[in-house]
Amino acid sequence: MLIRNIILLVSIALLPCSAGAQAIDNSLSFKNINSDAYFRFNYENDFFSATDFYYTQGLHIELVAPWVKHFIISKILVHPRNFSYIRYGIGFEHDGYTPTSYSNPNILYGDRPYAACLFMKTFLIAIDPAKKQRFSSSFSSGVIGQAAGGAEMQTGIHHTLHDVLPRGWQHQIHNDAILNYQVNYEKQLVSLGHFVSVDADAMARAGTLNDKANVGTTIMLGYFDSPFSATIATKKNFRIYAYEHAEVNAVAYDATLEGGLFDRTSPYVISPKDLTPFVFQNRFGFVVIYRRLYLEYFQSLLSNEFTTGNFHVWGGVQIAFGL
Repeated sequence: MLIRNIILLVSIALLPCSAGAQAIDNSLSFKNINSDAYFRFNYENDFFSATDFYYTQGLHIELVAPWVKHFIISKILVHPRNFSYIRYGIGFEHDGYTPTSYSNPNILYGDRPYAACLFMKTFLIAIDPAKKQRFSSSFSSGVIGQAAGGAEMQTGIHHTLHDVLPRGWQHQIHNDAILNYQVNYEKQLVSLGHFVSVDADAMARAGTLNDKANVGTTIMLGYFDSPFSATIATKKNFRIYAYEHAEVNAVAYDATLEGGLFDRTSPYVISPKDLTPFVFQNRFGFVVIYRRLYLEYFQSLLSNEFTTGNFHVWGGVQIAFGL
């Protein structure tokens, strides 16, 4: 009850001033945790790839629990028919973006703008074991801009590490309201027991932060519980697997590059004509599960998001445990 009350209070506090960058998405099969209730912490940083620019850091905490079904925002989520098992969750995320040189106090034209996002996301994940398919929907609300605290977070981290302090956050994307909605669908194509799984997925996202759609595929190899099963995790103590996920995104709008939908006064943005309409992303990771503990390490690669941009690589870790 204490955890539930804390989450509810934080949710109410952040609802009017949080945002939906949604750089971190835990709905796909390779992120599956076979449990009705768990807590997950996700940390992403390009420090893992020895860089410090573009998508430079992402923090995400997530709670899945049956009581989230009764959370008021859960009522507006798409609930698929004929899916026998549905999990409900709530998450909070903070993402930061910088140009290639954050030590320069001037606007770097042709480079990525500074941007920070803070958001709350309410979501559901539905599973149909008979047809080996998964569906998820989520709603995010919040802010992009100074109110997200990106400058304070990056400055604080660099100060603690005695690193070069960022000097260009005064040019970041201005505050703007965010409402974003997303749906995902995933279908298993090949399954060899607990050892091999191949599936295809599709996603559509619309709102005031970003509009895009993608198609992708996932390969899982190792020893794991099927992410297309409604069965709660077995009594077996140990699971280990690797996964490969590749996707192609069709991007129509991205506020972290183009500025917010309502406030058009940001000092520097990327012109819509300079956005790359199709962006490739690849993610490779390892997962170890021991009893109620879930550990993951991964690396992601993203092709250039705008014409003068570069490919970007970052890594991350996830820790989760069943409740």
